[in-house]
Amino acid sequence: MAGLNKIMVIGNLGTDPEMRYTPSGQPVTSFRLATTRVYNVDGERRQETEWFTVVAWARLAEQANQFLAKGRRAYVEGRLRSRSWEGRDGQTRFVNEIIASQILFLDQPAEAPAASAEGPGGDNVEVEDLPF
Repeated sequence: MAGLNKIMVIGNLGTDPEMRYTPSGQPVTSFRLATTRVYNVDGERRQETEWFTVVAWARLAEQANQFLAKGRRAYVEGRLRSRSWEGRDGQTRFVNEIIASQILFLDQPAEAPAASAEGPGGDNVEVEDLPF
């Protein structure tokens, strides 16, 4: 039986996108996205911010690098990936990343398209279709 690994977040970029290339020439862009939850406790307004590392590949990486910047608002959809590696100090490091399959540029001019890893003809989600 197949499983499901899907995450959807809306937030503001905390860093400018950083694009680089793999040794084979494949573009990859990463950035940090902050989401803030506002809630009340005993009549006092509180907020909690969660940070996500987002990774986009190929054409989606190029579009994210072109249209996003620190402070911009975006919707990111993808899968959650956990990985580990050994740092230079010999310590094991862990990271959770969103591997983006779709990015909507929520506060960009009209010429900024909805970007999708599926490319032309993919199922792009419109902002009006979001369930929240």
